[in-house]
Amino acid sequence: MSTNVTAVAGFESAVATVAFVDLAGFSAIADVYGDASALAVLGRFEEMVREALGGVSPPIKWIGDEAMFGFPDPDTALQVLGRLLPACRSEPRIPLTRTGLNHGPVFRRANDLFGSTVNIAARIAALASPGQLLATQPVADVAAASGIVAQDMGKVALRSIADHVSLYAIELAPAFDPPGSIRCARCTRLMRPTAENTPTGPWFCSERCAEAYRRSPEVYHSGTKAPNRA
Repeated sequence: MSTNVTAVAGFESAVATVAFVDLAGFSAIADVYGDASALAVLGRFEEMVREALGGVSPPIKWIGDEAMFGFPDPDTALQVLGRLLPACRSEPRIPLTRTGLNHGPVFRRANDLFGSTVNIAARIAALASPGQLLATQPVADVAAASGIVAQDMGKVALRSIADHVSLYAIELAPAFDPPGSIRCARCTRLMRPTAENTPTGPWFCSERCAEAYRRSPEVYHSGTKAPNRA
């Protein structure tokens, strides 16, 4: 992979695998349970990020309930996220994650990254469904070579990006929750089923989540969606 990047005063040129991981139901949790509960969820997510990183120390920037990572290569990114995403999937307090990865030239300043590679990674994460990881071809090629499933989603239009981008859905975490478990259809947190609320249809952790869902059901989705192809 080419490492040629035009120099910019005050920035270090580099090549990186940029990842954004977003908590899909964070705003709904804050709305229903209050800011203190939402911040407790965020604190647990931050702990899990540190645990998944282990000895790896890429640049990290926290943007509300979203973490940005800058890994040296796709393999390192897949190793770390391969620990983080399954852990998040099995943690009842953490809502489903949306993840986007892109590899390419970046500009580094202190502990932050800039450039079109970063912008595209952020747009990909925003496009992903709750529980889904989407990545560009350089990341998907490394994943496939390692035996990780990478499903071709075709060329996709990303907001504010002129060219369509080839995207792949990469399976680093289980696509489904353990048998018998259910998630709130709005905030996506794992909940315990009851006699009144079974996994046979939309289930909600509170009347407030249920009412918000009834008003705009198209906004909330816990399954995988296919991006718009070119």
